[in-house]
Amino acid sequence: MNILALNGGSSTIKAATFATQDGVLQRTAHWNVARETGIKHVASEIKIAPEKIVHRIVHGADHFAAATELTDEVMVSLRKLEPLAPLHQPFNLDLVEEARRQWPEAQHIGCFDTAFHQTQSDLQRRYALPRELHDRGIKRYGFHGLSYAYVSRVLFEREPALREARVVIAHLGSGASACAVQCGVSVASSMGFSPLDGLVMGTRCGQLDPGVLLHLLREGADVTALERLLYKESGLLGVSGISADLRELLLSDDLHAEQAIELFVRRCCEVIAELAADMQGIDALVFTGGIGEHQAETRAYIVQRLAWLGAQLDIKRNAEHSWCISNNDSRMKVFVVPTDEEQEMVRQAVNV
Repeated sequence: MNILALNGGSSTIKAATFATQDGVLQRTAHWNVARETGIKHVASEIKIAPEKIVHRIVHGADHFAAATELTDEVMVSLRKLEPLAPLHQPFNLDLVEEARRQWPEAQHIGCFDTAFHQTQSDLQRRYALPRELHDRGIKRYGFHGLSYAYVSRVLFEREPALREARVVIAHLGSGASACAVQCGVSVASSMGFSPLDGLVMGTRCGQLDPGVLLHLLREGADVTALERLLYKESGLLGVSGISADLRELLLSDDLHAEQAIELFVRRCCEVIAELAADMQGIDALVFTGGIGEHQAETRAYIVQRLAWLGAQLDIKRNAEHSWCISNNDSRMKVFVVPTDEEQEMVRQAVNV
């Protein structure tokens, strides 16, 4: 069976082909392409038309807890969720439509970033708002679920003693979040109703007092301007005034760049501590995502600020991006686990 995975992010499309050989799923090719040319480029590279095409869909709300065939009826339901993730959901679904036109004979399947977090309790997902709003869907959903599903599965395969442990996974990249995993399931997440909440991100603000938005509305801002501010003009870019890329900021000696880095690290540590409090302790911390996997300097900043939780870094292991980067005296184990959302998508969808 030939399978194509399409992972539409906020700026690029990650695509990969897989084939089952002797019952084993193997990646056969992969690409990271610009949004504008993504499908055309991938189609020109593929020699054998895929039988299944698996799509990452950011928001499935409470309706979609497992991989689902993307029928016309399902697509109508998913379009209604676009206001909940305006940076990602419209693009995800436009990508589905384009792929359906390109490969009309293939089965198209959606996998959902929100699905992993549906194990969280009703109380965990509730805001202190009138119950009627909760019943209308104003609640915490959580995101990056495909990444957390893959990373937790790989972690427990290599470290079976952690299956019953209290683990925080920090998915740090252009979009960033953290998730508390206890006894193998999600129990809390930094992202809530939308992918805006929680950590400082490349261009997103993370946690924000809602009074700021009320103030800006009274000053005359409209919804479109606020959406642009929160999704595209804030975060590392907004604070530094230089770049949304943490790599560039680490190379800069500009005071504003230093402030952006410090804010990013502080919020990471605050959220990790908050998630540890939710679980009444923490046994392991896992870094993943573009920043989490590749930026030893940023990991070091975060671990150093978590020394009060018992985290101690092995400098050599961290510089080498080793599997375990904590030293032998650390009360909290610290790992680097590269994520693979495309493989997780295919694993979920192969039997649909």
